[in-house]
Amino acid sequence: MEKIVDGYLTGKNIAITGAGSGIGKAIALAVATEGANIVVADYGVSLDGSDPTSDIADETVEEIKSFGVDAIAVAGDISQMDTGEEVVTAAVDTWGSIDGVVCVAGILRERMLFNMSEDEWDAVIAVHLKGHFTVYRHAMAVMRKQESGGSLLGVTSGAFTASTAQPNYSAAKGGIVSLTRSAAMTAASISLRGGPAINANCLAPTARTRMSENVPFAIETGEPSDIAPMAVYLLSDKGRDVNAQVYSVVGRRISVWNQPREVRSMFAPGEAWTPEEIEAMLPNTIKQEPNPFIDDLERRMKEMAQEGQ
Repeated sequence: MEKIVDGYLTGKNIAITGAGSGIGKAIALAVATEGANIVVADYGVSLDGSDPTSDIADETVEEIKSFGVDAIAVAGDISQMDTGEEVVTAAVDTWGSIDGVVCVAGILRERMLFNMSEDEWDAVIAVHLKGHFTVYRHAMAVMRKQESGGSLLGVTSGAFTASTAQPNYSAAKGGIVSLTRSAAMTAASISLRGGPAINANCLAPTARTRMSENVPFAIETGEPSDIAPMAVYLLSDKGRDVNAQVYSVVGRRISVWNQPREVRSMFAPGEAWTPEEIEAMLPNTIKQEPNPFIDDLERRMKEMAQEGQ
């Protein structure tokens, strides 16, 4: 594959965690073909976070260099602050700037909530959620001072809404959405004060990877390469006006998620609420918001029960 001359990202320097395989690697290769230099940050761990190795990062670096752009590998625990700093400074020290970061690195420790250990919780939160913070924090510290600004791109999942078998993963992915929205608010405040343009967004990809093998139900899916074009766009100057968004990407479909807000309110008839007043009023006023994911779960469980008869 040859590098695209004057691509979407020509001359930019992008750091990508989890870039040694799967979605991270697909994004790294696409970003490279659009003209960017790449920091390939990957510890090469197994699915549960064990057996670290830098081999896959080194292999991806060599593949990227064959496109005619530069790449360097950083291997380390991305949940550690010094590793996040190293990922960012590697780009700045080598090429002079950090123009975008993409946080894909993650692990799984699958267990239902009532069986989950503290270590299974902590490890997943650390790699997914803190792994975004360590990179975002150091990248924004540089981006807000460089004239060209930059882009932060987080990777969440549709599982941020809920998960029966992976509550740690779901909680981490929900945290990533909130962290990225906070980064987007900070970016907007910097721009409104006359600073450089910075944007922060999330992708919620669905693709065939080693993580998707653990999904308990059949879902719509695609390939890791399907995710890459949206990442390229959001990292580019042409996508810089897009901020504080969550986009699902699966196959040929790209969807935008709604923004959280209050939808209905009720007011106490007196000075303060009593439980009895809430019991009487809530079902007829603000009611409940339907949860489409629980509704879908109920439907699928009924289908499975019928198939088992």
